[in-house]
Amino acid sequence: MGAPQDWPRWALLLSHVLAATSYLEPGASPDAAAGPDAAWLLDRAATYLQVHARLHEARPLAERALALAEAAYGPDHPDVGSCLNNLALILWDLRELEAARPLAERALAIAEAAYGPDHPNVGIRLNSLAMILQDLGQLEAARPLAERALAIAEAAYGPDHPTVGSLLNNLATTLRDLREPEAARPLAERALAIAEAAYGPDHPDVGSLLNNLATTLRDLREPEAARPLAERALAITEAAYGPDHPTVAIIRSNLALILRGLTAGG
Repeated sequence: MGAPQDWPRWALLLSHVLAATSYLEPGASPDAAAGPDAAWLLDRAATYLQVHARLHEARPLAERALALAEAAYGPDHPDVGSCLNNLALILWDLRELEAARPLAERALAIAEAAYGPDHPNVGIRLNSLAMILQDLGQLEAARPLAERALAIAEAAYGPDHPTVGSLLNNLATTLRDLREPEAARPLAERALAIAEAAYGPDHPDVGSLLNNLATTLRDLREPEAARPLAERALAITEAAYGPDHPTVAIIRSNLALILRGLTAGG
């Protein structure tokens, strides 16, 4: 549901999905006969809502999707792992990091058992756990997970795949938080180039990567180089999500810090 071209269709479908699954009341015993289809619909609807920062609406749908998947498949099925991972990311966005961590750890264990250590799905789970650990302040634990996720994706997809770009960006963020902006910069630049080639110049993912590179340049005390990237990131993100999305607020804050650095002389 991260693809902007899918958003109008999901905006129309969402009410139908909620109506079709309304009999699956929260807290009720999951109906195994509802099967994988209801779990998939609820999981996808939750992800759509997450992208649009409707996190408190997304969470109960993701929780119901997980319950249905577990009832249909048992606790160790890869689809259960996917639902665990998606719920963990919603909790991560809600800043409920301690609640998100065990879900992400369980999702990773399921994927490794199902696919082996070098499967792309394992890389995705590694990346989710790395992001949670990073925001918990456990940067030294997050770094090898992010590095392993990137290595898996590059081996699976090649160096120029959008997934590789996303993982490059996440590793760059970890390095920046470790106060290694010089190491982060080439990763962030490469991530942006991959996304622009894959999606074009105005995709929301490009906006996010522009902002992250601008932040790295700010940390390197290069506000003149950072400013146009942050300004472009803000324009892209406002066009994609509207003026009141949390990501817009984050980019505005970053741009303000860059402008303050320019006023202060770098």
